[in-house]
Amino acid sequence: MLIDDWDDRDDYEDCYTCRMSAEVEAGAAAAPRHRIAADEHWRVAHAFGTALPGWLVLVPRRHVTSIAELTDEEAALLGGWQVRLSRALGEVTGCVKTYVAQFAEREGFGHVHFHIVPRPADHPEELWGPRVFGALDGTRAAVSEAEMDELSLRLAAALGAA
Repeated sequence: MLIDDWDDRDDYEDCYTCRMSAEVEAGAAAAPRHRIAADEHWRVAHAFGTALPGWLVLVPRRHVTSIAELTDEEAALLGGWQVRLSRALGEVTGCVKTYVAQFAEREGFGHVHFHIVPRPADHPEELWGPRVFGALDGTRAAVSEAEMDELSLRLAAALGAA
């Protein structure tokens, strides 16, 4: 069931990802950073509040709070998305690797989402591995919306060419 068909409005109102997905589907959140790519089951967006350009989130287009809740179709596409996004990030940002993480524990962000995070060659070592989440802690200047949109358009083009 996609966001448009969802009847449980109490959960919907408490879920940032579902609210944003509804805005994207309705065209209210039309900036490239909100929908870099999508298929029937998944949507890709640039993460907000990060100091690291190209930090992506891969979100199911229906509300799920556990990986175990993914349908077989969603699960079958998940790995392909992660690899395609990693390749596109390498092509567009020149990163030497990507990190993939999924927690969905923060209040309002319980909707399953996968972080696909580029690690540039010159990335500070103190932010390698799980410490990369320090790029979300607000102590560093966040990537501007204009930069996210420009990068998102480049990533969308790279994904379209793949």
